[in-house]
Amino acid sequence: MSQWDETADFVIVGSGGGSMAAGLYLKSIGKQPLILEKTDKIGGSTAMSGGVLWIPNHPLQARFGVQDSEEAGRRYLNAAVGHDAGPGSTPARKEAFLKAGPPMVTFLESQGMQFIRAEGWSDYYDELDGGCARSRSLAAPMLDARDMGPLFDNLRMGPMVVPLPVDQTRNITLATRTLKGMWEGVKLLMRLRRMAKTGKPILSYGGALQGRMLMLSEAKGVPIRTNCGIVDLVEEEGRITGVVVAQDGQRRRIRARDGVLINAGGFSRNRAMREKYGPSPASTDWTNANPGDTGEMIEIAQAHGAALDLMDQAWWVPGTLPPNGAVFMHVTDLSKPHVIVVDQNGRRIMNESQSYMANGQALYKAGVPAWVIMDSRHRQRYAWGVQPPGQTPDDWKSSGYMKSASTIESLATAIGLNPAALRQTVDRFNGFARTGKDLDFHRGERAYDNWFGDPRTKPNPNLGAIEKAPFLAFKMVPGDVGTAGGIVTDEHARVLRPDGSVVEGLYATGNSTASVMGRVYPGAGASIAASFVFAWLAAHHAAGRPGG
Repeated sequence: MSQWDETADFVIVGSGGGSMAAGLYLKSIGKQPLILEKTDKIGGSTAMSGGVLWIPNHPLQARFGVQDSEEAGRRYLNAAVGHDAGPGSTPARKEAFLKAGPPMVTFLESQGMQFIRAEGWSDYYDELDGGCARSRSLAAPMLDARDMGPLFDNLRMGPMVVPLPVDQTRNITLATRTLKGMWEGVKLLMRLRRMAKTGKPILSYGGALQGRMLMLSEAKGVPIRTNCGIVDLVEEEGRITGVVVAQDGQRRRIRARDGVLINAGGFSRNRAMREKYGPSPASTDWTNANPGDTGEMIEIAQAHGAALDLMDQAWWVPGTLPPNGAVFMHVTDLSKPHVIVVDQNGRRIMNESQSYMANGQALYKAGVPAWVIMDSRHRQRYAWGVQPPGQTPDDWKSSGYMKSASTIESLATAIGLNPAALRQTVDRFNGFARTGKDLDFHRGERAYDNWFGDPRTKPNPNLGAIEKAPFLAFKMVPGDVGTAGGIVTDEHARVLRPDGSVVEGLYATGNSTASVMGRVYPGAGASIAASFVFAWLAAHHAAGRPGG
């Protein structure tokens, strides 16, 4: 019999999306969860993210008169993800996600969580059977950090999130173009002034989501320990019964009566694992995942028998590498007019306005790196990364990050492309911009494409000719916000061995697992939603109430 330093009912490894949802459920039925976070901050990559959950048929749909159903979600998920996406995306797993999502949202609301609909943030493949153009995504309202009190000091925040206290990314990206965008810009300035006066930020995106979840966890008595990394799992007679932790220079053994849940993220910041499993080239310098995304819990689970899958996948977000700063992500920027992405042969390679994950996969298919080509109107009218429109730092050009030229041909020479090939590509694209029909990649034909487009650009809000000098180029790489492969689990989030048998007492969710979404990102917040849902299902199963 093992000697234990302490005991909990359910030990949760990692504090990202879903961990606190599981903890809140267990506290609600009288159980004692314990969340262990190896870093000094709480919230994981979820806190640094857009903070959105994609839940088909969630309860806010009916409240706001949106036509949705479990069956529509099923048809769409099957159409988008497919039926052969690997052992992490079985029919049983997809069914569990669809059925448990809505009651989980209802439960979290009953605990005091606040959600808002992301109206208009369409499914990414809305044209498919069951797609919802009005959005299945939920977000959290903005949160004044002062309302968190000292808890705010424990919350992880990302550099891409803190400066933008806005409640809808789409409008602020059109601040120079539409009345709604201008008004959002005015409100942003007012919030920034208030932040400067109070010395505390107004949290949005993942900060608002995880900030609220942290406040609820504190109020309900869910214990969360930071600087508490897992060294190993304790296995007795084929069952995981606890964990070995390192804290304050000492090792402690914590018993888990009902089980252990791994929700510790993926391996975006583990160079050796990326080189072993991922596509090439790749770099830990290209990720926006949290600093704790280092993969050791995946390796520990594998050492205890866990099967792995989809280890070559990540939540790709094409990015560029500005001087002296974090990786720029270009989800909204590439949807705007007057910009295309080309390969080393000067050929266009993608629908720039489609899902960021699909665009990352397109980059790898075409060859890394690629080149962003734009005309001066894009830089004048729209943001690039977190840089506002019309404000281009001097070091962009002096460092070589941005190339500039008076003609397309001279720009091609500056970046090592064939001038005639790039000219041919631009001329063909400009023809599409004039007719509004992209015959090569169908850009602008989906509702999602249009979501981040410019409605003032006609006849297609995503297509604008590249013809006004100076012309600009940026080298683009397949950045990411986390890996999407890992431990294989079943519909209860139980960890499975390669032969399909269960590693008793061990559960996993989030980016530590092979995604239920397979190699596809069906809508805004799909990864965070899966993390929440399967953490919630794991807690139910461990408590003897499977199914959620």
